[in-house]
Amino acid sequence: MSNVVIRVISENRKYLEDSDQHPHYESTEKVKYVLPGDNITDDHTFMRGHGTYLSTDKQLVASIAGIVEPINRLISVRPLRTRYNGEIGDVIVGRIIEVQHKRWKVETNSRLDSVLQLSGVNLPGGELRRKTEEDEMAMRNYLKEGDIISAEVQNIFEDGALGLHTRSLKYGKLGQGVMVRVSPSLIERRKNHFHKLPIGVSVILGNNGFVWISKIIDESGGHIIDYTDVSLEDREKIARLRNCIIGLAKHKVMLNDTTVIYAYDISSQLGYHPKDLLMPEVMVLVADQTKQKVYQLEGMDIT
Repeated sequence: MSNVVIRVISENRKYLEDSDQHPHYESTEKVKYVLPGDNITDDHTFMRGHGTYLSTDKQLVASIAGIVEPINRLISVRPLRTRYNGEIGDVIVGRIIEVQHKRWKVETNSRLDSVLQLSGVNLPGGELRRKTEEDEMAMRNYLKEGDIISAEVQNIFEDGALGLHTRSLKYGKLGQGVMVRVSPSLIERRKNHFHKLPIGVSVILGNNGFVWISKIIDESGGHIIDYTDVSLEDREKIARLRNCIIGLAKHKVMLNDTTVIYAYDISSQLGYHPKDLLMPEVMVLVADQTKQKVYQLEGMDIT
C-alpha cells in the first residue's frame, strides 16, 4: 500500500476518533464508525445492506467510510459525506445551469442534474395558464443560467434525476443574498425549511445542503426580484449568519432554525466581528456553546 493511501486512511481514522459528537445528536446510543475494509460483524445471520460486502471468509465488511446503521437483521453503512439523495416533498435551493426545450436543468448537489419543467412553474405574478409556444420562447426571461431558485421535489425519474416544481408563491427565483453549501446530512428534516428569523434575516435550509440567506422580503410569485440596496446593518447580519452556519457545519452540528439562531446570538454576545467567526478557535467555541445550549434545551446530560 502506498504512503499516500496509508496517510489518507490514518487521517480519516483520526477524524472519526475525534468526532465525539454525531451530527444527529445520537449521544444516547453507541455509534460505530467504520472505514473501507473494516470488519462490521462475523455473525452470518445479518443481511448485507448498502455500503457493505461479504469477504471471502463470509465476514460483513464496510466498503465505504461512514456510520453503521442496523435495521433488524439488515446492516448498512451511511456515508459521512455524500451527494444529495432527494425525496418527494423536499425543499431545495438550486442554480440554473442550462435552458433547454420546455425545461431548465438545475444543479442541486445530487448525482444528476435536476429538471424544472416549464409546466412546473408559475409565470410572473403567480399567473396560472396553459404554457404556450410564446411562453417557451420567453423562458430565458423567467429563468436563465446562473439564477438561484427555491423549489420542491415533485418526482424522481427512473435514472435518479429529480423533477422539481415552483408552483407556489414561496418558491421561485431568489434575488439578493448569499448561498452556503454544506453537507445534506446536516440539514434536519422538518415541516418548514423557510425561516424568518427574529434578527430580520430570512434563511432557506435546503434539504440538498444549499442554504440561502437574505434580508426578509415579501413573497412575490417567483420572478419579481427586489433590487433595492441592502443596508450595511443587514449585510453584517447576513455575513454573521453565514459564518455561523459554516462553523456549525464544520463541527458537525445539525442545522435548523434553532441551532442557527443560537449560534448567531452566542457569537454576538461574545463580541466577535463577523470575520472573526472564520477563525478555527472561534468556530470551535461557538459550535461547542451551541451544542451545550441544544443539550440543555433537550434536557440531555452532557457530563
